[in-house]
Amino acid sequence: MSQSDTNNKFDITIVGGGMVGISLALLLAKQQRWKVLVIESQTIKDIDNSDYISSFDARSTALSWSSRCIFQKMGIWSKIEQYAQAISTIHVSDRGHFGLTRLEANEAGVDALGYVVENSWLGSVLIQQAIDSDISLKSDTTIQSINPKSESMALEIENDGNKQLINSRLLVVADGANSACAKMLGIHQHKKAYKHSAIIANISLEQPHQKIAYERFTDQGPMAMLPLTDYKNAHRCALVWTQPSQQADTLMASDDEDFLNQLQLRFGHRLGQFTAVGERVVYPLALSTSEEQVRRRLVVVGNAAHSLHPVAGQGFNLSLRDIECLAQCLGDQPEHADIGELEPLLSYQTKRTQDQSNTLLFTDNLTKLFGLSSSMVALGRNSGLLMMDLVPTMRNQFAHFGMGTGQSGADHG
Repeated sequence: MSQSDTNNKFDITIVGGGMVGISLALLLAKQQRWKVLVIESQTIKDIDNSDYISSFDARSTALSWSSRCIFQKMGIWSKIEQYAQAISTIHVSDRGHFGLTRLEANEAGVDALGYVVENSWLGSVLIQQAIDSDISLKSDTTIQSINPKSESMALEIENDGNKQLINSRLLVVADGANSACAKMLGIHQHKKAYKHSAIIANISLEQPHQKIAYERFTDQGPMAMLPLTDYKNAHRCALVWTQPSQQADTLMASDDEDFLNQLQLRFGHRLGQFTAVGERVVYPLALSTSEEQVRRRLVVVGNAAHSLHPVAGQGFNLSLRDIECLAQCLGDQPEHADIGELEPLLSYQTKRTQDQSNTLLFTDNLTKLFGLSSSMVALGRNSGLLMMDLVPTMRNQFAHFGMGTGQSGADHG
């Protein structure tokens, strides 16, 4: 290892160049105070957004109103919005029961309750913005070792057989669930398997979705139908269908016609007839939380910190609120302060505890509540849905929680 390699010093190094890692780098870059490095194991390509072509099978992410506000602060929302489908209504129902409620954007006083955007477009906008900034990017690069020192984190990295030493005052671990970096540092994750799997696919619709997102609870698990932008003048939605793992495997093995018939049976005809299904992907579901999120010179964020059930689409939005708070806490430090010291990192953790706890409990308990088949439980939860539909204050509180604007100290109005 050459002597020049040891001079690669950064203020903040982010391991993981996915949507959370790049978003954090952009938030930090806006402050123009630090030398920031992003390390990604996959290839980061320079993408010409003007040549972007949508795909029927594109995977997508639901963005809350608070996430829109964060992207506006980065100065990139106007680009993201080009391929984002606004959600004007969220329709929540319990299959086979009387309870339902509707959340409306105009009642909540916002343009949209959320947005659904293709991951490929969102990712390309984030990456292009990072490339155009003064952020240092190292792609196709793996972490060989991490050595905590008194004044830095020392990382040995490898790219195409070449090894290099990086020293950083602060290391941010954002390399996803089953984080390799967290394991290197001896940080364990608590996992609870749900014994369910989520099937992800895009569905062609007979009629327009009218900007309505459907959250439907069934005796086998929740399903969501999220509105997408039209593809070649065809209406489509993004399906997230939770099933017991064995049944999910059976559905994955079925042909398209049988799959659509089963989906129609469970969902109903609020969107008319389902006419086609795209590529199907399935993955097992688990609640995963890191036992530590901060140490001196270390922060764990994104799915490496917490991976949620997709029932309410809160995972990525929670992570965005986390990293916005982290950037603010670091920015609040005096000009020459050591940002790797524990005090600002503990301040960040304290500020995020309530929102994280509330969101994790909400998604976990929602899954349990609607997974119980007891007639008394069903009566109680459907009475709650009906009450919410009748009482504007309850609807408003629920809507703002989902938008990420109902958290203590939230600043996304």
